[in-house]
Amino acid sequence: MREQRYKRVLIKISGEALSGSAKAGIDPAILKGLVADIREITSMGISTALVIGAGNFFRGTLGEELGIERYMADYMGMLATVMNSLAMKSALEKQNIPAVVMSPIAMNEIAEHYTIRSALSLLDSGTVVIAAAGTGHPYFTTDTASALRAIELKCDVMLKATRVDGVYTGDPEKDPSAKKIDFISYVEVIEKRLGVLDLTSVSLCMENNLPIVVFDLFKKDSLKKIVTGEKIGTLIS
Repeated sequence: MREQRYKRVLIKISGEALSGSAKAGIDPAILKGLVADIREITSMGISTALVIGAGNFFRGTLGEELGIERYMADYMGMLATVMNSLAMKSALEKQNIPAVVMSPIAMNEIAEHYTIRSALSLLDSGTVVIAAAGTGHPYFTTDTASALRAIELKCDVMLKATRVDGVYTGDPEKDPSAKKIDFISYVEVIEKRLGVLDLTSVSLCMENNLPIVVFDLFKKDSLKKIVTGEKIGTLIS
């Protein structure tokens, strides 16, 4: 077996990924598969944090169509991330994987208040920390929240789980000539505005020397292969 490359990871999961082909809500089969993947790496002793997006319930573009102010739409999105996080927590606990939802916005009945010290203590104890509600402030995406939490929680890498197996020169779902990139620098991602992550999150990772791996969430054993050092997806460093 390969030596573990990463000891502590933060996995960013999009809300759309949870919905599967339905494009909305949560697909039970998808959730079950994610839990199995997380269980595999936690059983290896990998300290794991999660950030889950909200696109399966609410997107900012919908807020614009409804005439909702941007800041209010962002708060609605934060609440949607909490819904996804609670579903993930419940699914993990059913498989005897300890998990805690933490939020920077007070929700005492359903989530613990997020502090760096508390989250680090939980991770050290082997608990999966699900960081919900973004940064707690509008105008920041869950990508940026993921980068921030990964840095705060001393993660070795931020894993961006997507529907494609890495960064491409174009959108592989629309452009058949798009080619996969195995390695790219932070600066290139920013300069070429590749769109795989928002630029604020990439800049934050660059400033703190946090590598990012973009990978296909649904390819079998992807998480296990990444943490054990196999070259999966695209490394941004």
